Amino acid sequence: MKVISKTEKLGYLALLILFIASLYIGFTDEKYFDAVFAAEDGMVEWLTTIMLFLVSMVCLSRLFKFWGVKKPLWKLGTLLFMLIFFFGAGEEISWGQRIFGIESGEFFKENNAQKETNLHNLVVGETKVNKLVFSQLLVLVMVLYLVVSPILYRKATWFKNLANQFAVPIVKWHHTAVFVLASILVALLPPDRKWEVYELVFGLMFLLIFLGPLNHETFSLKEQA
Repeated sequence: MKVISKTEKLGYLALLILFIASLYIGFTDEKYFDAVFAAEDGMVEWLTTIMLFLVSMVCLSRLFKFWGVKKPLWKLGTLLFMLIFFFGAGEEISWGQRIFGIESGEFFKENNAQKETNLHNLVVGETKVNKLVFSQLLVLVMVLYLVVSPILYRKATWFKNLANQFAVPIVKWHHTAVFVLASILVALLPPDRKWEVYELVFGLMFLLIFLGPLNHETFSLKEQA
């Protein structure tokens, strides 16, 4: 398998275009960046939703394709990833609430920072769930996933077997490098809604990882021990 596949090259080209646009708009017109480019229900948010949904569909297609071949733990892992990314896609657009004009229930009106039907904007006491879980905790998970897991996969047989059994896609080093570079570039952007761009990077990168992980043979017809 090539180090960087054609699909990954196309994905990285898309990221390059995204960052050229983000950096240019972010440094020349912050108001346009926040109000149009990265606005609620804007292009960036919808692309993020599509990327997350596509990851979920990749998992679903693998369940159908390998249901009669793979073992229960592999199916369980794939199912969990499918649900996680489907949840992420739904949360990104508040489960279509704004699209269909659905009014939030009393609970979300009282406990949601944006008064929308989603979990990531909930406020518990004085703490925003988005800040605690989707920011701080996610940083720790991403470091473990992007740096620790590929090292363990290459060095520890027990971890390699465990990852393969639960259908965990392992990143290649160029995936990690792109994530780090993207994090630096997004951090440099001055607009308030710059993290919407990072969410899009997250979605596109995970689509590339799931389509072409280091342990690609785990997602083939070959049964894992």
